[in-house]
Amino acid sequence: MLIHPWDHADEATWRPWLAARDFGVLAANGVDGAPPMLVPTHFLYQGGDEVLLHLARPNPFWAALDANPRLTLAVTDDYAFIPGTWRATPDMDPDHGVPTSFYTSVHLTGTGTVVDDPAEKGVLLARQFARFQPESKSEPIVPGEGPFGRMLSAIRVLRLHVEEVRAKAKYDAHKDAALATRVRTGLTARGLPQDTAAAAHLHSA
Repeated sequence: MLIHPWDHADEATWRPWLAARDFGVLAANGVDGAPPMLVPTHFLYQGGDEVLLHLARPNPFWAALDANPRLTLAVTDDYAFIPGTWRATPDMDPDHGVPTSFYTSVHLTGTGTVVDDPAEKGVLLARQFARFQPESKSEPIVPGEGPFGRMLSAIRVLRLHVEEVRAKAKYDAHKDAALATRVRTGLTARGLPQDTAAAAHLHSA
């Protein structure tokens, strides 16, 4: 991911942004020259240096992890296509404006390890359960016991130790406020599902 100086998202920016999100794409190197392995997945990240998630035991991702434990979890959101007509300056033919994409993307790269111990899986799965379904009664997940302890053998838990974070917030921050106003007006009028979130990143005139 190319990050220009004006697109770089510092820690004070990307941490609260990521804290509100829990779905991304887990990437591992392909085995024996195969294409990269990409797994869309929910994850638990609570601001430290560890990501937790679980996948079904038959998932081919595990073979890729065995071959190379270096992984990246990519989370991308608040995206919008920006027509060139919105970015053209008033003295330009609008059709000569250069289109672009706006988005925020955070890439967490590190080393993955597998958790297969049933008791430890139960503890880690309970943490995920509490995050994603907090309205449900919190009970220990005990191996071999219902309702979920008997299912532990069907999954494996991944711990991703985060060693590098690359974060990008691409919203023409290096351009003037007049452009931001034009683009915000266009996004508001267009009203696609991600347009409001993308507009919220634009600086005010």
